[in-house]
Amino acid sequence: MTRPLRIGLLGAAKIAPPAVIAPAKATGLAEVAAVAARDRGRAEAFAAEHGIAAVADDYEALIADPSIEAIYNGLPPVRHADLTIAALRAGKPVLCEKPFCMNAAEAEQMVAAASESGQLLMEAFHYRYHPFFERVLEIVGEGEIGPIRRIEAVFHASIPETPGEIRYDDTIGGGALMDLGTYPVHWCRTVMGQEPAVTAASALINTSGVDISTKATLTFASGAVADISCDMAAPVDVRLVLEGERGRLTAVNPLAPQRGHYLEVEGERPRRETVTRDPTYDFQLRAFVAAVRGEGAPLTGGADAVAQMRVLDEIRRLSRAKDGE
Repeated sequence: MTRPLRIGLLGAAKIAPPAVIAPAKATGLAEVAAVAARDRGRAEAFAAEHGIAAVADDYEALIADPSIEAIYNGLPPVRHADLTIAALRAGKPVLCEKPFCMNAAEAEQMVAAASESGQLLMEAFHYRYHPFFERVLEIVGEGEIGPIRRIEAVFHASIPETPGEIRYDDTIGGGALMDLGTYPVHWCRTVMGQEPAVTAASALINTSGVDISTKATLTFASGAVADISCDMAAPVDVRLVLEGERGRLTAVNPLAPQRGHYLEVEGERPRRETVTRDPTYDFQLRAFVAAVRGEGAPLTGGADAVAQMRVLDEIRRLSRAKDGE
């Protein structure tokens, strides 16, 4: 049996246990071998809670550790570019949380570093590796609902503004668009297989400069139009609706189907479908380890990440323009 991949965690982040620690234990494909945080005490507490054997003094020490084979960057987006680039240059493949970074310019620098170092760089869009979204793509690809004409992509979640909540800090990459909206944008780009033009965008900005909600309209070369909505002050609503010339496909909870989901097809063969409720993160970790070992390219690699950030940049620009309010 192949030895588990030794992964080091950048950040004692809330996302790390479901995204990496639990999947490593569930699949046996990886071992979370070390963690680094803003201060060693925080890292030690996190390591003790989650059974991680080693603690690094700082991020740079973790990256330099020769026993660490790969890096998971779960820090706020403001630290994605510099530390991911450092890890790549140190010869370590990186699984980088979404959003990939702060803007497309940073994304290009990260992808260049991956190319120059010959190391794998993968964005952690965990939903993309689950059979649920593969089934969405299969139904669309088979032409059952016909060419897509309209899309509605929604991710709303009530996120209270509490002390230390990074999503309420625009300077480090917080806000509805970067945290929630990146998923609907990616769903649309993935389903269409095309890069859209952002034709309209608006946002509700609070006094600290954070977008509490953002809406955008994306137009594709095929003529399809997508309406995107993300909101941090609304009841939970996570869905993707595809309207085709011959039917409609509604995907409820494409983000985390392990928490409950269904596909509803309206057309010649109306029905509801479900797939496995195994965690999206297990599938993502399998894909990352396989890619590190040269057993296949990731579905969410560098070129996709750059294109994604370009769309987010344009939505942000338009939504914050004076005439975009």
